[in-house]
Amino acid sequence: MDFGDILKKWERGTGASQSKDIDLWLQKNKVPDKDAIAGRTPVRGKNRQRLLRIEPDGVLDIHGLTSEKAWISLEHFFSNAKENGFEKLRIVHGKGNHSNGDAVLTGVVRKYIEKCPFAGESGSEKAINGGSGATWVFLKPNKDL
Repeated sequence: MDFGDILKKWERGTGASQSKDIDLWLQKNKVPDKDAIAGRTPVRGKNRQRLLRIEPDGVLDIHGLTSEKAWISLEHFFSNAKENGFEKLRIVHGKGNHSNGDAVLTGVVRKYIEKCPFAGESGSEKAINGGSGATWVFLKPNKDL
């Protein structure tokens, strides 16, 4: 089972082994679970469903920026969002159609989210909001930091 299949199963809420599937995939691919390491719990249940439905509290468009400028923009954006008590963010990074090779900014956003201590669950936006050219992120509550 690839990670896309696991995510689809998770989103549908089917199967009793959702967490087990993700844990096995993380172990197999040697991906550390930063939340488990830090003793944090992911957003689940009704709060997760509410966050998935609501519009983001803030949106950052980093189209056309260099990797370095995008990283700095992300630092400022996330810091301001946390200070203002935001719960959900959207980052518009583009699909990399004008890049030579892979999408550069998509990778920058993924790396930033993994390193940011208060960035939680994330995923690609719905097509109407940019699809794979945009990422939503939940911010962790202060009690989890």
